Amino acid sequence: MFVSKDKVLEGSIRQKNKAIIFDAAKKEFVTYGFKGASIKRIAERANIARANIHYYFKDKTDLYQQLLSNIIAVWNRDYDTLNVDNDPKEVLSAYIRAKVMHSKNDPDASRIFASELIHGAPVLNEYLNNDFKVWLNSKVMIIESWVKQGLIDPVNPHHLLFLIWSSTQHYADFNVQVVAALDKEAMSDDDFEDVVTSLTQIILKGCGIS
Repeated sequence: MFVSKDKVLEGSIRQKNKAIIFDAAKKEFVTYGFKGASIKRIAERANIARANIHYYFKDKTDLYQQLLSNIIAVWNRDYDTLNVDNDPKEVLSAYIRAKVMHSKNDPDASRIFASELIHGAPVLNEYLNNDFKVWLNSKVMIIESWVKQGLIDPVNPHHLLFLIWSSTQHYADFNVQVVAALDKEAMSDDDFEDVVTSLTQIILKGCGIS
């Protein structure tokens, strides 16, 4: 199927503009929460006209929903290469690193997601009971296959994933507590590398992987 250069350019511009709006929206939602956030301030943060936001999003709820969907899509993409033929040590190590780096490079995304869940997931409820379960069950089946093949110790796949999610996202969601405990103003690149090394060692050892 032929796609014109104009269509490609239009798609590229749309993607770029939405990314700018998403970045501004993350800061707004983290600062004020969903109820307190305003499209006016998001436009000011993005340095674009308010009408431009409404060109891509119907209202604040639509923007918030699409932002959450984008966050989830980015996170899930890091694990979509997982299949039964993968080496569990390589896969789990790469996933732990990716999740820690998300906490380092995009902490606001994790905080927005955590806030949504803490408030009962009013926007994500349908996703959690449908697409999320399908995605999660496919990963659980692969971890169970590793156990059956003797590649890892018998572990509950759900709790293994919960552990990875909670431990890695802790450094975004509770960063204020972390830097206070470490007696630092902020975490350095070396600190995050230490997080990757420590969590990888702890989690792999817990799975019986040397």
